[in-house]
Order: sequence, then structure tokens, then C-alpha cells
Amino acid sequence: HTSSDSEPIDVHTCHCSVCKAVIGQPTTHVAFFKHGDLQCDNESGLNRQPFNASNPHGPLELCTCAECGSPIMLDDKVGRIRVIVPNLMGHDSDAMPATYHAFYDSSTGVPKPDDGRPVHEGLQPSFVWPDPT
Repeated sequence: HTSSDSEPIDVHTCHCSVCKAVIGQPTTHVAFFKHGDLQCDNESGLNRQPFNASNPHGPLELCTCAECGSPIMLDDKVGRIRVIVPNLMGHDSDAMPATYHAFYDSSTGVPKPDDGRPVHEGLQPSFVWPDPT
């Protein structure tokens, strides 16, 4: 289980191909936390695997429960962020609403979101990666 006393630093609806492949949803509601702001109650009980199969040495690892296989979080080996998918990881999605769409790619043929939230080809332009902890 994960918990935090801090607010996420970024919450968006992700349209990237990696999230689609890993999560199996057409979009993924994600919340980024500063690495030190999201705690896991049993880190030794996690299995870790590359998040991006096309970049197995990349910085993000998908952490799943070693006992039941449930997804717990994404962990950044660099120590900048930890990420949760609220609806899959036992958190209240309504408590951390997505504020924009990230990694939208018009070449996929998927219609551009029109829910009034900004749509970006990457993370929102004002996003700054936190320093590693």
C-alpha cells in the first residue's frame, strides 16, 4: 500500500503507448508525487520490473505486490518521482482529479479530447522534474 501526507505535484490523463500497453486502458489517470512524499508500507515485499519494455534500462520501475501481483506504484530509480494510478492502486480518483491530458498523439487516430482540459503532446509545459531525493 502507498500513502502520502502531501499533494501530488502533477495529475493528468495519460495517452502514452507505454501506459496503454502496461495498464490496458485507452487512457490512464496518473498522479505524480515527489519521490520522498509517497511512502510504501512494505517495499521489501515488492517485485520490480521495467515500466517500459522498449526501454528496460529506463528510470521507471513498475512495482507490484510480490504476494498477489497487484500494481502498487511506479518508482523512479533516479529518485525524482513516484507515480500512482488511483483507480488501480486503491486510491480515490476524485480526490486527485486530472487537470490536463498528456502525451496525446494525433497520429494514432484517436479523437483529440474535448472535455475542456488542456491537451499536450508531453507533460504540461510548466512541469519541472523535482531534484532526486
